Amino acid sequence: MRLLFKQRMFSWFHAYDIYNDAGETVFTVQGQPSWGHCLKIYDSSDRELGTVRQKVLTFMPCFELYFGDTYAGCISKEFAFFRHNYNIDFKGWQVEGDIFEWDYTICDTRGNTVATVSKELFNWTDTYVIDVRDPADALCALMLVLAIDAEKCSRN
Repeated sequence: MRLLFKQRMFSWFHAYDIYNDAGETVFTVQGQPSWGHCLKIYDSSDRELGTVRQKVLTFMPCFELYFGDTYAGCISKEFAFFRHNYNIDFKGWQVEGDIFEWDYTICDTRGNTVATVSKELFNWTDTYVIDVRDPADALCALMLVLAIDAEKCSRN
C-alpha cells in the first residue's frame, strides 16, 4: 500500500492529508493545541484512530503513541554523532535511515521491511511517500513517520 503524506500549506497547527495511489484521502492529521506536539489521526469518516503526543520535560525528544485512549508505545530520540537514532518501544520495530532523514526503512523484529519512507523534494510543503508492505500496518507506520517528522520540526 502506498501512502502520500502531504502537509497542508496554510494551517495554524500541523495538518496533513494522507492519500492513496488513487488520490483518495485515507487519513487526515490535525495538530492540537498543547504543550509540545499533539497530532490526532482520523480516518476518511472523521473517526479518531490514534494520537502522537510529545512528552515534555525530557532530555531527548520522546513521543507517545496511542490508539484511541490506549497507550501503544513510544519513540524517543537517542544521542548519536552524524546519525539520527531512535529508540522505539512499539511493536518491536526499528528505524534505519540516512543522515538527512529523507529516506528510511521501518523493520520488524526479524529485520523484515514493514515500510519504506522517502521524502519528495521540490514541493512547497513536506511531502513523503510511505510504502507499507501490509495495509494493516499503515496506521502504525504513519504514527512513526509523524513522530519522526515532529521531532525534526522541534530541532528547527
